[in-house]
Amino acid sequence: MITMNFNQHCLALQLRHRSSLCVGLDPDLARLPETVRHDTVLASVEQFCKGIIEATAAHACAYKPQIAYFASLGAESVLEDLAAWVKKNYPNHLWLLDAKRGDIGATAEHYAKEAFDRYLADAVTLSPYMGLDSLEPFLNREGKGVFLLCRTSNKGGNDLQMQVLGNGLRLFEHLAHTAEQHWNGKGQIGLVAGATYPDEIASIRQQAPSLPLLIPGIGAQGGDLLTTVKAAQTNFFINASRSILYASAKSDWQKAAANEAESLQTAIEKARAQ
Repeated sequence: MITMNFNQHCLALQLRHRSSLCVGLDPDLARLPETVRHDTVLASVEQFCKGIIEATAAHACAYKPQIAYFASLGAESVLEDLAAWVKKNYPNHLWLLDAKRGDIGATAEHYAKEAFDRYLADAVTLSPYMGLDSLEPFLNREGKGVFLLCRTSNKGGNDLQMQVLGNGLRLFEHLAHTAEQHWNGKGQIGLVAGATYPDEIASIRQQAPSLPLLIPGIGAQGGDLLTTVKAAQTNFFINASRSILYASAKSDWQKAAANEAESLQTAIEKARAQ
């Protein structure tokens, strides 16, 4: 029996859903619609996140809960329950924990347990700058994936990621090359590349032609969709959070989220065809 590795699984999900849309789950109490504001924070967050997923599942292939939004509200239990609910009801959508962990030894082992055992993640975002041994506890999990911060969408990413190394590559290019050529033996590694820098996404693709890309920066951050899709080429997830989550603060919030997700999915596929 031939089984797919994680990188192949990502592409298969995109083809299955005819979508490369990843919806970020960043519950912000101040922006929740009035109809989901309950007496308890936990009830509000749970209803909102489930409602967003139900509304957008037909248009997305992945969901990316940002752990800080849950932890800051003391809503880790909601994230646990949400993970189990997604696994039961939407097993063919990628469940990607945005945690940006980065440590070594026993601490990294515990971070891996947190991501994969507690929150049932299919993949997790990591900072790779402590090297391969900081990634190994995650890569030792069969069938699981990691997305490494490579060229991030924030302006401050220039401070380090654009530095030219002795081999002539910029730091983010060196990381992409290393991940593709030396770290991805089991097909478990993807890269995070911001849509705000499409030229750099093209450079990443040259260095890492086979790795899936997680691309934030479309929507509220203003990344250009067409140039991003052309640079990414294939096997990529376009992440959108605020533009979908908070498309409406009124009673039609689910319909508005669905419409925004459908519109972005359609735009992605149109850009791919050009």
